[in-house]
Amino acid sequence: MSFRSFRFLVRFSKPHHHPHLSTHCSPLSSLRAPPCSPHYHHPHIDERLVLDQISHLFPIPNSKSQNPVSKPLEPPQPDAKPVDAFLLLEDKLRGVFLQKLKGKAAIETALSNVCVDVDVNVLGKVLNNGNLSGESMVTFFNWAVKQPGVPNEVGSYHVIVKALGRRKFFVFMMSVLCDMRKRGIDGDLLMLSIVIDSFVRAGHVSRAIQMFGSLDDLGVRRDTEALNVLLSCLCHRSHVGAANSVLNSMRGKVCFDVGTYNMVAGGWSKIGKVGEVERIMREMEADGVGPDCRTFGFLMESLGRVGRMDEAVEVFCAMREKNCQPDTAAYNAMIFNFVSVGDFEECMKYYNMMLSDNCEPDLDTFVRIITAFLRVRKVADALQMFDEMLRRGVVPSIGTITAFIKRLCSYGPPYAALVIYKKARKSGCVISMEAYKILLMRLSKVGKCGTLLSIWEEMQECGYSSDLEVYEYIICGLCNVGQLENAVLVMEEALGKGFCPSRLVYSKLSNKLLATKKTEMAYKLFLKIKHARSLENARNYWRSNGWHF
Repeated sequence: MSFRSFRFLVRFSKPHHHPHLSTHCSPLSSLRAPPCSPHYHHPHIDERLVLDQISHLFPIPNSKSQNPVSKPLEPPQPDAKPVDAFLLLEDKLRGVFLQKLKGKAAIETALSNVCVDVDVNVLGKVLNNGNLSGESMVTFFNWAVKQPGVPNEVGSYHVIVKALGRRKFFVFMMSVLCDMRKRGIDGDLLMLSIVIDSFVRAGHVSRAIQMFGSLDDLGVRRDTEALNVLLSCLCHRSHVGAANSVLNSMRGKVCFDVGTYNMVAGGWSKIGKVGEVERIMREMEADGVGPDCRTFGFLMESLGRVGRMDEAVEVFCAMREKNCQPDTAAYNAMIFNFVSVGDFEECMKYYNMMLSDNCEPDLDTFVRIITAFLRVRKVADALQMFDEMLRRGVVPSIGTITAFIKRLCSYGPPYAALVIYKKARKSGCVISMEAYKILLMRLSKVGKCGTLLSIWEEMQECGYSSDLEVYEYIICGLCNVGQLENAVLVMEEALGKGFCPSRLVYSKLSNKLLATKKTEMAYKLFLKIKHARSLENARNYWRSNGWHF
């Protein structure tokens, strides 16, 4: 409107040839241009006069003046949340490096602006996940150690060195070790094992052995414990030949103990080299080091791997003659031998002997026996052994529970899997997300809707968030028992969280709705699915072009 008024003023200020207007006094008479002349073709308008007249016509009200037109009061807006409020702490910190900032000062300033309390746990999550480069990882670590929550000690360097070694950033790993030494921090045996295992896992065996020769750079003494760490890493990665060469080269330079020989003997026993294990035992006796129960256990295990069970039994009986009382490791070797050949009677015989000798079975004992029972589908025996394990206070790990549930759900209804799940949860064991998904999948197929929803609720109570697979299992389970309205509600919840179920799951639900004459509900669901798929296709297109919104 102001623009049209300005045009009116300019047009009004031009000279007119109407006689009745020439005698009319106007407040805008000062804007009139002089008459035309041969040397003057365009009227000259003073801009200050124009602005002055506009200000008189359209006055700007000040804060004290009242507006003639009062605007309605707007409702108070809720507190605005930041756009990255849904991200995890580690994702916010890693997102700083996606900005491609120039200079360490700019990166450290951006990291400080994230306003996150960084501790060792957050440090590990940032470095162990994602796809940060080696330089970015070192830059973030140097900033993190300046924060009050991350101590500048060897424990913090364990995290960065392990993360760099896992991704084979050996140049940056060695630079971090040099900076650690410059700051006056000495390494320990755990740091030595991390460095050597990183090289060995990547296939750099010779470099790992060279690292043992330059332990002064880490601040670690070259003694028997350091040698045992090197041999353990080599044998754990099946480089027992290199470990045996190191053992021979260090003879006379470093003192050997029974653990040193056991490291190499254990490596040979894993591949069934009975002759090499016997040779190690002879070298032990020649050096005046007596074999212990673990050494005899390695010998019996190697004999069992090649099927020489009778000789393994003879070695077990000869232990008592050599004043070596069998312990849990020796009994485990015999139990594992009979488990490998499927002789469960002898297996349980040695298990009962172990209990009678006041040897407490460990987690490895129960896991081997239960896994063997489940492999041959002796579910009742497996459940009985699982109860025995919990009764003796042996707490299984999260991976062990997942393996048991996965094995039980591979055949038949998941009743036995639910028994293990409930007993493990009651005893305080941690259940993994994978175990929950396996249970939900099997329950949805057999149509146990009530148990399915209760397991889903318990999963959310444990802090796990539902993903696309979980929603699909719930929808299929509800469809199988005819609870279509609840299935639609679950699908709408999944769509609200940005998950678009597969076409198979949607077709199953839609066909059941149409079969039950619920056409309107099916049509509304179709519109929502159509909109969700369009959004999903857009997201896929963005990500394919590197636009991570």
